[in-house]
Amino acid sequence: MKAYIVQPFYSVKPEDTEACFQGMMKLMDEIGEDADVIVIPEYADVPAAQKGKEAFHACIEKYNSVILDKARKLAVKNQAVVFVNAAEKTEDGYRNTTHGINKDGETVCRYFKAHPAPSEVKTGEMGGNELDVGYSYEYAEPYTVEIDGVKYGFMTCYDFYFYESFAPLARKNVDVIIGCSHQRTDTHEALSVINRFLAYNTNAYLVRASVSLGEDSPVCGGSTIVAPDGSVFVDMKSNIGVACAEFDPHKRYLKPAGFKGALKPHHEYIEEGRRPWLYRNGGSAIVPFDGVMKYPRICAHRGFSTAAPENSMPAFGAAISLGAEEIEFDLWETADGVIVSCHDDRLERVSDGSGKIYEHTYEELLALDFGKKFAKEYEGLSIVTFEEILKKYAGHCIMNVHVKTKSDICEYSDESLHKIMRLIDQYDARRHVYFMSGNDNFLKAAQRLYPDVHRCCGAKFQPDETGAWQIVERAIEYGCCKVQLFKPYFNQQMIDKAHENGIICNVFFADDAEEAKRYIDMGIDTILTNDYLKISKAVRKYIQEK
Repeated sequence: MKAYIVQPFYSVKPEDTEACFQGMMKLMDEIGEDADVIVIPEYADVPAAQKGKEAFHACIEKYNSVILDKARKLAVKNQAVVFVNAAEKTEDGYRNTTHGINKDGETVCRYFKAHPAPSEVKTGEMGGNELDVGYSYEYAEPYTVEIDGVKYGFMTCYDFYFYESFAPLARKNVDVIIGCSHQRTDTHEALSVINRFLAYNTNAYLVRASVSLGEDSPVCGGSTIVAPDGSVFVDMKSNIGVACAEFDPHKRYLKPAGFKGALKPHHEYIEEGRRPWLYRNGGSAIVPFDGVMKYPRICAHRGFSTAAPENSMPAFGAAISLGAEEIEFDLWETADGVIVSCHDDRLERVSDGSGKIYEHTYEELLALDFGKKFAKEYEGLSIVTFEEILKKYAGHCIMNVHVKTKSDICEYSDESLHKIMRLIDQYDARRHVYFMSGNDNFLKAAQRLYPDVHRCCGAKFQPDETGAWQIVERAIEYGCCKVQLFKPYFNQQMIDKAHENGIICNVFFADDAEEAKRYIDMGIDTILTNDYLKISKAVRKYIQEK
């Protein structure tokens, strides 16, 4: 296989756009007729920096069809497979797409960038280019395609930084990875490390095309062809032009699997020592973050608490296995500092113990039965710790974490909040949790110490009910992105005011299907329920039929 890479000049000045485009077109004409594979850089239809979303999209509209037509003709003329990155228009906007074109000029594959960069995700008002990125929040296997007996995988620009995605790609046993890229802020040395690391860890050849910011630029560029053992065939650094290398795509690098071990690909050797609990959350069970998961949602209040004891692992597991987007649970700190889950401050209703939960040590609570009062089948169930919940379910749902305090007006210890956050970070759940509290002192502490963690303002009933009716005003004051309305202390005006201020509306609670439907009609975003299965089925059917 003979692979060609094109590295055109990319200007930071919008007025150079046409010249940059024509320069790239000219380089494509210089590719040898002996090419088997040709790779063109990312955003070939945006060949220079643009100022704002409108200019970016106008550039795509002007050059997209031209560059794709050029790529098709090049594929036929050279009898080569051409990979070119140019936007694909969908009903939701433009999508960063690498198009694979076969020797007949037919588009045989489209790779959608797995990790859209912040500039692609942000709206025009936020200074971004506002592309279609909705697909990237859904579970997907690494995308591969076989063309003429060669199996291709893909990386586009920002994708190169997510090293945890290299292992799933390695398992696909791809021959060649196509990298259409920019990576305009990385040095040549950094790019070389990243590129060689990718090829070595996937046991595949990397053919990467980028753009040059000028012959003297120490950053960007780095168009390269790298072998599975990390050998660099070509590294263009910031040179403008065309380069090529010839290699056997089916020849892999095998190494001893440990000292005097059998010869294996690097990733197979690594698999023998993999310990999944040591890594960041990932995989098909991980749901979108709180900030991007769609509404409306149904939140299983204290888990599926009509099917299993509230605030228990069976209740949480039942809800999550049935598809709950959110679970809600309550946290207390024991007398010896362990964070446990229980709603009441007293033990009598939910266990065979008595007294205040926070006056007992964790060992004392473990001696109590938290299941038999719900049903004989759950006899022997122990109180659950926050760490146990996170260890089993972190990332599998959004967690509405109700941090309980002795009253709505008491102070809250910074160290207690630090303790909760240490657990959240230990299990990589910061973007899958939000804090709910009716205690203004807690909300202020959370805003001061951990402003990036989402906060939900709850109803406050001490010293009177005013704190329930003023929940939206309190949410605005404390920078909360959500409110948890408490029936019957809310009305349509409060929901409308919250939405006008960009605040999500939860409501506690609905166990009646007709009531839940009314809440949807009022604009409620998340409904808490004790009867998850009944309410989720009713609401989903109602939304589909609307």
